[in-house]
Amino acid sequence: MQQAQISTFLKRFFQATNCPIIEEKNGYFTVQLTVEMDKELMNRPFYWHYLEKTGGTPNPMKLTFITDSKEAPEDVKGEWIHFGSPRLHQIFAATKKMSSYIRLYEQTAASKANVPLHPWIGMNVTISYICDKKKDQTYSLGLHLINGRIVENFQEQLEKIHLTPKIPDFCFTITPLITPKSGLTRLKHYVIKKIEEDDHRWAEEARERMNADLALLEHFYEDLDEKPSVYWTEKKAIQELYEPRIEIEVHNGGIFYLSSDSIIH
Repeated sequence: MQQAQISTFLKRFFQATNCPIIEEKNGYFTVQLTVEMDKELMNRPFYWHYLEKTGGTPNPMKLTFITDSKEAPEDVKGEWIHFGSPRLHQIFAATKKMSSYIRLYEQTAASKANVPLHPWIGMNVTISYICDKKKDQTYSLGLHLINGRIVENFQEQLEKIHLTPKIPDFCFTITPLITPKSGLTRLKHYVIKKIEEDDHRWAEEARERMNADLALLEHFYEDLDEKPSVYWTEKKAIQELYEPRIEIEVHNGGIFYLSSDSIIH
């Protein structure tokens, strides 16, 4: 994630959480947190508990983020934020927590004619192939809840569409023929099929490396009739390190009502 992408992400995050950017200049910007986002990000439980007990006036904090250390003036006091910074990963976690599910409508051009919006269910998922190495494959899938069509790169297409949380004027939604629960089941089967069709030589190679290390371990202790506890500890550690496994993580999803020609694949 590049610095320009981080800056764009942060601004979109605070816009979505109703936190106004009160100052923005080269290399940095300052945002005024809402009460909710202060509680989420600033770790001040005693302050808010005291305020709620006494009925005081809330005073949520302001945050200044330095997104380009070369551009920002030297006298600016703020947090240098980059991909490895704890604050950014805290915001990633807050994003995941607050946006696990969403319902949005396409903002179509104004028209006097009624515009039908088709229901889609979207899901962003990561498949992790794990042994002593790790490979992640991320998919953004969309399923049309009328005809059952499944498309990939769904999120990329959504980002090109103007979406709104309220149904626009002159639009109406088409009732799904496939329930969201059934749609999620279809997407689950699609992901499993993707895994089944993948090349799994990585798992065989991992087990070969595991067996080589286990053989070496046996060689070290072959003269002992009774193996010490360290032998069993090392054997378990080798098995846990190399044993292949596949993990599936669903990051978020939602229902999207879109015009008929919005999704092209």
